[in-house]
Amino acid sequence: MKTALAILAGTLLTACATVRAEPVPVEGPVTMGQAAFVDGPVVTPIEVIEDSRCPMNARCIWAGRLILRVNVLGGSWRRSMDLTLGEPQHVADGALALVSVTPEQQTGSEIALGDYRFAFQFHGGL
Repeated sequence: MKTALAILAGTLLTACATVRAEPVPVEGPVTMGQAAFVDGPVVTPIEVIEDSRCPMNARCIWAGRLILRVNVLGGSWRRSMDLTLGEPQHVADGALALVSVTPEQQTGSEIALGDYRFAFQFHGGL
């Protein structure tokens, strides 16, 4: 009897260890791979496609841009899309925008992926 209970307990503990919980979305700026609750949809940054922003300590003719690939989850649907900083995109019954990215670019230094922080905004009904 004790052996059967020990085997059952071991099986249950092993099963618990292999279950992965979905990350809990947070509000506010998020880092790469972290889910953000954005007034309806859940947005997860997955890849910086382009970061050509003008460094804050330089003079530039063009301000540059940042393009971020994200996964967007809204109820029963999921979609990957590219967001350009400051340019809202149509999603479901509203508009999703990447509204801020930190840190700022600086001349002579490169931003590590783990240092990026992204903030989003959604306007619509979702």
